[in-house]
Amino acid sequence: MAKLHLISLGCNKNLVDSEIMLGRLKAYELTDDACSADVIIVNTCGFIASAKEESVRTILEIADAKKADATLVVTGCLMQRYRDELMKELPEVDLFTGVGDYDKIDEILLKKTNLFSPDTYLQSNDERVITGSNYHAYIKISEGCNQQCSFCAIPTFKGRLKSRSLENIVDEVRKLVQKGYYDFSFLSQDSSSYMRDFGVSDGLINLIDEIEKIQGVKSARILYLYPSTTSRALIEKIIASKVFHNYFDMPIQHISENMLKIMRRGSGEAKLKELLSLMRNAPNSFLRTGVIVGHPGESDDDFNELVKFLSEFKFDRISAFAYSKEEDTKAYEMTQVPTKTISKRLSVIEKVIKNTINDSFEAMIDRLCVASLEGESSEGEMFYAAKLDIWDKDIDGEILINESEVSDLKIGERYVCKITQSLGDKLVATIVKKAD
Repeated sequence: MAKLHLISLGCNKNLVDSEIMLGRLKAYELTDDACSADVIIVNTCGFIASAKEESVRTILEIADAKKADATLVVTGCLMQRYRDELMKELPEVDLFTGVGDYDKIDEILLKKTNLFSPDTYLQSNDERVITGSNYHAYIKISEGCNQQCSFCAIPTFKGRLKSRSLENIVDEVRKLVQKGYYDFSFLSQDSSSYMRDFGVSDGLINLIDEIEKIQGVKSARILYLYPSTTSRALIEKIIASKVFHNYFDMPIQHISENMLKIMRRGSGEAKLKELLSLMRNAPNSFLRTGVIVGHPGESDDDFNELVKFLSEFKFDRISAFAYSKEEDTKAYEMTQVPTKTISKRLSVIEKVIKNTINDSFEAMIDRLCVASLEGESSEGEMFYAAKLDIWDKDIDGEILINESEVSDLKIGERYVCKITQSLGDKLVATIVKKAD
């Protein structure tokens, strides 16, 4: 049996595409050892400079390490965005494909031909091989994006919004539940725009209704809400749901009215604060956001306003990114903020982020929470790792389980845990009983 090694870079949307390819390549034996693989696939990210650099570096390292007769395939966003340049500059690569042909990867390998379909691949009925969990799966609900943010090139290589049919999504979730999965994260480039390409303004409300009807779905959350397409009705629907957690992931990118206009975000400061307050006031809510530091036009006053807001508003998690100058974006031709200034500002924001996480962790001590057992922890075999129900997988943290009042623990099962302490960037808990 030929061996396959797949590297999925970038976001979890990319991971779903990688799992589609694994579903098409079940004839191969998966291996973690790239040096022994007969086929190596690198699914790249092309969003910002650091991601592009990581993708190119990975390709070159793999090309150097692979055995002589192995086939190296490069696919994904970076390949789609810089197709002509990379095909010239990477003679080490055997096959190239973009973001339109994940479901044809078996055909590409069989025919040994490059393939670049004109449209971005939209998942349909293709079976995936879920990786990294026996209970949690990401569900992609759409592709592309209709927004016109000044800093983002995604619409130029992913195209406009294309939503999966609700029936198709529900069918996938049902099949995964039958296989034992019970925890789901729904995601896309702009999840709150789901079904707007069909004239439906609050398609996520319909999605929530249908997912709630599926017996066996115990836990769900929605990722990547966009401020201008997130309504009060949607937030209230999430709050009322017995399946979807009050998990609100909405990258605001900035809070300064001046910067929100320059960034072409479509929502002003007042709308952002209104939505965020509604989310924060929800029972047991969890708020994640993202910001960009050093975008062209960002003054000291704009930045200080952002720092003040992030320090005072009680987010649970904040991701901060240094502005990346990207071709084919509105911000590319604007006067750039000096690199040194961006670095200094990012250092300030990182201190705010550290305090934010500490405060969020401290607020959880002595609380009883439902968590799923993941296996051995990142700290080694002395601890089990667990994921809180409300958290998204991998990005929100890790619970270290050091004691249990339940014997015969099983990976993937849900347990009621008592949070006992905060240990650096992790929480420590004791398992009290098995969850319903």
